Amino acid sequence: MMIKQIKETCLYVKDLDATHQFYHGLLNLPLISRAEGRHIFFRAGQSVLLCFISETTKKDEKLPPHYGTGKLHLAFEVVADVYESTKKEIQERGVEIIHEQIWKEGNKSFYFHDPDGHVLEIVQPGLWD
Repeated sequence: MMIKQIKETCLYVKDLDATHQFYHGLLNLPLISRAEGRHIFFRAGQSVLLCFISETTKKDEKLPPHYGTGKLHLAFEVVADVYESTKKEIQERGVEIIHEQIWKEGNKSFYFHDPDGHVLEIVQPGLWD
């Protein structure tokens, strides 16, 4: 078996409008699809971010039911020379940076919350290389 990449990842959200405004309006992720009361999907580079209403997908009959609760985590990678400007832009839009980390090799990342309290991270390239 040879897995190439994680193609999609999922968050469970409560308000599709707030999710749309945050991920598309603030983070500029292109919108792929939206189904009222169920989901909203975004393009994130080569991957897809799926945001589902947990109470809806929990009862799904066409696909395997899935749902989740709690603070989930995911990280977005940005080009090295826009890391600082990305951090500044997020702060200027009223999002609190809750932590900044300097990793071995000097790579940096910072953490913040989305409207559902999920812990998001912006990382510089090379973090896992």
